[in-house]
Amino acid sequence: MSDEPLIEDDDATVLEARLEAGGGRLDKALADAFPGVSRARIQALLTEGSIRRDGEVISTGSARVQAGLYTIIVPPVISATPAPEAIPLTVLFEDADLIVVDKPAGMAAHPAPGSETGTLVNALLAHCGASLSGIGGVARPGIVHRLDKDTSGVMVAAKSDRAHAGLSALFATHDIERTYIALTRGAPSPAKGRIETLIGRSSSDRKKMAVLRSGGRNAVTDYVVERVFGLPAKAGGAPLAGRVACTLHTGRTHQIRVHLASKGVPILGDPVYGTGSPATAVQAAIAKSGLKRQALHAAVLGFAHPVTGDALRFETAPPRDMGELESLLQAL
Repeated sequence: MSDEPLIEDDDATVLEARLEAGGGRLDKALADAFPGVSRARIQALLTEGSIRRDGEVISTGSARVQAGLYTIIVPPVISATPAPEAIPLTVLFEDADLIVVDKPAGMAAHPAPGSETGTLVNALLAHCGASLSGIGGVARPGIVHRLDKDTSGVMVAAKSDRAHAGLSALFATHDIERTYIALTRGAPSPAKGRIETLIGRSSSDRKKMAVLRSGGRNAVTDYVVERVFGLPAKAGGAPLAGRVACTLHTGRTHQIRVHLASKGVPILGDPVYGTGSPATAVQAAIAKSGLKRQALHAAVLGFAHPVTGDALRFETAPPRDMGELESLLQAL
């Protein structure tokens, strides 16, 4: 099993308790520590990779209790039967086993509190009908990975159980090509490099992720600065903004957003990790472009077809809001 859940909701409930080593079974000890969560539910959450000790995923309830801080990420309760909705989709590829789409910003991948309808799952249920794989659970048929609601770009969903299993294995081993385009405040230095850190829940805000010194999970992002905007008048100064291509080697929650912010170059428009204000000229460009989200687009998705073995690669350009912002930044 992978050491990371394939889907982790931003609005999940996070429970914590510190246990001392006692020699008993872990699942029973956790059920005692969290009386609102049944032992059967604890076992299911362990299987899903949603329980951690000191930041490390625990996958078996039959293990003996070890001392440490245990965190349980409980997904929100949502309808078990999402309804099909005739929402237009930009389909890049489709066969009997899978479908690849260009997801628009503002569309959640699956139903969750606050996004019960209008999601990619609702659209896929209408488009694919009964052919959509149900392995991911009735609320998330076909979904093997996700993009944040306000991140646009290429996503793949399974239409058959064999494709679902194959895609899940590819994502678990990170045997997937994934490149994102980000527009950032300033630009990272050097212009090309690798960011490798531990990422886990922020100790100050459990709904946010953060770079950690210990605990968490390893996260690796390669980046290349493709373009800079608003060059400084004097040598050695920092540009006002940049276009950065980021290639994922792991798939942690909010990985690119956290990594770029940790370099002091948060993604423009990011309401969670965009600490500090861009230059006045960049703020004006954002307002004129109509961008109302993080300027992040999943541009490239490449993988071996899980059934046929064919090499597949899909690439899309950032949508209008990011394209308009980039044009305005070029004029700085």
